[in-house]
Amino acid sequence: ARAVANTTHGQSLELVCAGIFIESTEISIGGLGLRFEVQGKDQTLPAFIIRHSQGVSGFINRCAHRELELDWSPGHFFDADGRQIVCATHGALYDPSDGSCTSGPCRGQSLTLLAVQETGDKIYLVDPVYCLK
Repeated sequence: ARAVANTTHGQSLELVCAGIFIESTEISIGGLGLRFEVQGKDQTLPAFIIRHSQGVSGFINRCAHRELELDWSPGHFFDADGRQIVCATHGALYDPSDGSCTSGPCRGQSLTLLAVQETGDKIYLVDPVYCLK
């Protein structure tokens, strides 16, 4: 079954079975991330997908230091250089490839990484724990 969900940027996600896909061209290196929601065990969580210099990554949209959303406005996850994810509240910096904290109050912690896969010109959520809400 297929269905379409709208995102905060007016982009659409097409649900394909247990995953999602977007056109690869909808996100650019260091540009806006794509926000969406995932269903965990008993809760719905905000999530996002970004493109960085090493590929595409997806994360739960929660700072490792405090359970606050990272983006300072919808989809704005990168620092001014477009190289690291930044927490808008505390200024914590995270590596966009794996979510590990590189600076700030989150030291030793990491963002929750979601399994995403880019195949052809599509990006899929293929996470074994979280499903698209």
